[in-house]
Amino acid sequence: MAMASISFTNELMRKGIHLTSIFIVLVYAFFGKQASQTLLIVYLVLILCIEHLRLDRGIRLPALDILLRQKERSGLGSHVYFTIGALIAVSVFSRNIALAAILMTTFGDMSAALIGQKYGKRRIFTNGKSLEGCIAEFVVNLVIAVLLLENPAVSIIMAFVATFVEATFVKIDDNLSIPVFSGVFAEVAFLLLSYL
Repeated sequence: MAMASISFTNELMRKGIHLTSIFIVLVYAFFGKQASQTLLIVYLVLILCIEHLRLDRGIRLPALDILLRQKERSGLGSHVYFTIGALIAVSVFSRNIALAAILMTTFGDMSAALIGQKYGKRRIFTNGKSLEGCIAEFVVNLVIAVLLLENPAVSIIMAFVATFVEATFVKIDDNLSIPVFSGVFAEVAFLLLSYL
């Protein structure tokens, strides 16, 4: 039980770092696309330098080290993939879809991990994802989409795609795949609706 508590606390700390995405959203909302792109590119350069020190030079960074998952200790951390995913979303998608994609990556993924780890009983995928975590993520994603997109049909599609990707993609980091796939499906859905 103590190990599960430590694991949950570590996951809570990891997901807490993702709350920095709120800063990205605020910069985009108040200063525009170009300002948020610049912020993300500067941040990406900074974290790639840190990853270089960690991976290529073997410099152990204790504050970062405790937050890394086992697979990240010998490869890029999820913060790199999140930054690339957010940069793609901001650069390619319309404003509200980009913001929704970034917030889903943060809050949807966070709810899936925390609820799934704490209350998940029914495993529905071989990768250990739980029904409870998937439901929590879908609800959070749907709320985000409804608030930002103001279109129920597209909101459901975007929330479902984000949840599906998080639950089924194993080898591709969800911090990259969630914003890209959910954003693409939302843009296509809006495009199709404009022709109807």
